[in-house]
Amino acid sequence: MKKLTEKNAAGYVAILILITFVLRCFIAAYTGLGNGESYYFRGALHLNLSYFDQPPLFFWLGALSIKLFGLSNFGIRFASVLLFAGTTWMLFLVTKKLFTAKAGFWAVVIMNLSAVFTYAIACWYQPDAPLMFFWLVATYFIVQLMVSPDAGNSEATRYNRKTWLLWLAVGISMGLATLSKYHVLFLFAGVFMFIATNKNQRHWLRHPGPYLAVLITLVMAMPILWWNYNNNWVSFVFQGSRAGVKGEGFHLHIDWFLRSIAGQAAFLLPWIWFPTIRQLFISYKLRKQLLAYSFIFWMAILPIVFFTMVTLWADLQYHFHWQAPGYMMLFIALGFAVDKSLNSDSKGKRLTRRWMNFSVCFTIITISVLSLHMVTGFWTAYGPKWVVHVFHGDNLDPTIQGVDYTDVNTRFEKEGWLQNPDIFTGSARWWLTGKLDWALKGKKDIIVFDPDPRNLAFLVDPKTLIGKDAIIIGDHHEPFIEENVKPFFDSVTQLPDVQIIRNGPEYTLQVYYCKNFHISAQQRMDLPLYRQLIGLPPFGK
Repeated sequence: MKKLTEKNAAGYVAILILITFVLRCFIAAYTGLGNGESYYFRGALHLNLSYFDQPPLFFWLGALSIKLFGLSNFGIRFASVLLFAGTTWMLFLVTKKLFTAKAGFWAVVIMNLSAVFTYAIACWYQPDAPLMFFWLVATYFIVQLMVSPDAGNSEATRYNRKTWLLWLAVGISMGLATLSKYHVLFLFAGVFMFIATNKNQRHWLRHPGPYLAVLITLVMAMPILWWNYNNNWVSFVFQGSRAGVKGEGFHLHIDWFLRSIAGQAAFLLPWIWFPTIRQLFISYKLRKQLLAYSFIFWMAILPIVFFTMVTLWADLQYHFHWQAPGYMMLFIALGFAVDKSLNSDSKGKRLTRRWMNFSVCFTIITISVLSLHMVTGFWTAYGPKWVVHVFHGDNLDPTIQGVDYTDVNTRFEKEGWLQNPDIFTGSARWWLTGKLDWALKGKKDIIVFDPDPRNLAFLVDPKTLIGKDAIIIGDHHEPFIEENVKPFFDSVTQLPDVQIIRNGPEYTLQVYYCKNFHISAQQRMDLPLYRQLIGLPPFGK
């Protein structure tokens, strides 16, 4: 390998993108869909202006990808893999603008070594893939306007054709980011704080450009606004409630807060998380000396601090990836720090090289082993079982969530349920209904018998299913079957279980045959299903 230089850095990044793109295509094709991916899948079959818990762009991209490559794991995920290749290139370009091309190469390497980026965001069917890409596209144009050496800060350049085109590009890319995920609010807020805290940038507050960009973004966000207007603003109510106080009132939960920090470190990998967080403090310290650090600080601090602090009172559970846009911006500063260290004569050069070599080896080995285990389950037979069971109190291998329930489809075909138009299916949980839906490839109507059906409540009209029978799948949900399923049927009979097979039987699902679906005699306004059956919207008063 030739020595990394400013001239060949882009070439090395291109090689890295090509290699990782091919490898991720294999991962996307041969590993099963997780709970969230399976749940999102039906949205790609039913295109709409927007959806319950996410904006529409990644659903639209998923639908296009399925059209091109078929209804398969690779087909639903291809857009995410392709977008992350673009994200990698955009991170290089932004870092090159702010620092150097060599710093851009190392920023790209670090992002591709970070667990949550290189696997979940890069391979899975999630809204994070388009968010990260368009976040960086918008950032690239903003950097050209405000931060890079050729930024238009003189009176002559502020109103020239290039500046207007850049603001137009900012508006379009921010609009696409808005159509990707609601996290884009932190992009807007970060840019505003950067302008407000730097005197030499405040002239933009008097320039029409930023307001043009915001106007374009709002116009592009109209599908989200119109859909929510017609659905009681349910998306904003749902997302806002996740950061609110629930239950018995306001209480501080230090355990949730510490869990969030530990989870972020684990998702990034602790030896990457620590130097990345260190760059947050360095960026704050140097924000008045170098404009690039000020920009990075404000673009990173808001999502990281907000989604961490809110866990003091809100149980965000295991959504440790919500801080990811902030960490992505810090990779820029970390890439520059790595490049400086590797080009110095200090002791840190050797330590940095060892740290990088260890990170490369760990990520490659871990992803290889994890992907192989998800497909074959070999570790269950040949590896120490405590490793895969350590995080589950019920002694269940958590990687089973990434296994497609093809055995459910086999059972449906064997019993003739798949071909019977008078049978629909569902579950007592949204995530299990999603897994069931993906196993059957959307061939059956689905219903969630739970107060929290999420987006699935909008994709099937339960009134069209009255009088039909149902096959309900459970995961030790017997109390919820009794409480939420039985009132809607004449009878509910438990049938033999379905075994999910990987390296032998690893997971058991219960099967219930339910006869004659009808409106519950009990008033169940807590269930969106009941509300729909009596002619009300699933959510709202």
